[in-house]
Amino acid sequence: MTAYTLGLDAPEAMAKAAAAASQHSLLKVKMNGEDDLERVVLICEARPDADLIVDANQAWGERQLYDLAPRFADLGVKLIEQPLPVGQDDALAWFSSPVPLCADESFQTIESLLAVIGKYQYVNIKLDKTGGLTEALLAARSAMHEGLKLMVGCMGGSSLSMAPGFVVGQLCDFVDLDGPLLIKSDIPDAIRYEGDRMSVPETALWG
Repeated sequence: MTAYTLGLDAPEAMAKAAAAASQHSLLKVKMNGEDDLERVVLICEARPDADLIVDANQAWGERQLYDLAPRFADLGVKLIEQPLPVGQDDALAWFSSPVPLCADESFQTIESLLAVIGKYQYVNIKLDKTGGLTEALLAARSAMHEGLKLMVGCMGGSSLSMAPGFVVGQLCDFVDLDGPLLIKSDIPDAIRYEGDRMSVPETALWG
């Protein structure tokens, strides 16, 4: 099952987009540091059946995180991605968040691992960041060894970009490989998406 991303927009527009995405039961909600609580409240009202991942994209300060995390916990948010800017997340080491925190921009490659231990509960592994499947699997298993949980994400792209991510996804609690759903057209022999379910990549697509 993959998350489906709601692009950043006015809160009311994002709530309408959430309602329109009724076939998706896990929504990833983009934030920008303004009106973020209203966004989530309206989306929850529009889709009370959906689980939410909130992606702050480094847009919050410490005070916003401390204020918003308990409110998002009450709303049932499952995960908060990258709440604080890269290099400014030391405060997470002594913050007990009621919603698990996931490092995205703070976790690029396996060399980033030491910097996120003790601050985050999850890391978002993207093959575009690690440099490919081999390094992504190495990063994933190293993170798991340190007690971190996993999410696999993407930077957009076709089914050919999602196929190796599908492999990493077998180790992950959260999968965000909706790139083909957000582009005008995919490539031949594409991965089949039925609602929020991805099919196994066909041999004709990726060997």
